Amino acid sequence: MLLATQLERIFILKENGQEIRLTDPEPKWSIEAVMNFYANTYPILTTAKVSAPQIIDDTVQYQFESIMGTKG
Repeated sequence: MLLATQLERIFILKENGQEIRLTDPEPKWSIEAVMNFYANTYPILTTAKVSAPQIIDDTVQYQFESIMGTKG
């Protein structure tokens, strides 16, 4: 018998050389909805892009990366 389970989603925010792991607030939400949810806490997410999902250790991991460059 084959059983299918939904993998947990993990969101990783890369900011200033650090990785911040964010839990999934609601599995039914789209990726954009999750970004909007966390944008209140992490304003850099308003201009971030999402990388393609990767399956690592039975989780689906998405990376939020800032597209803002440095000035100067």
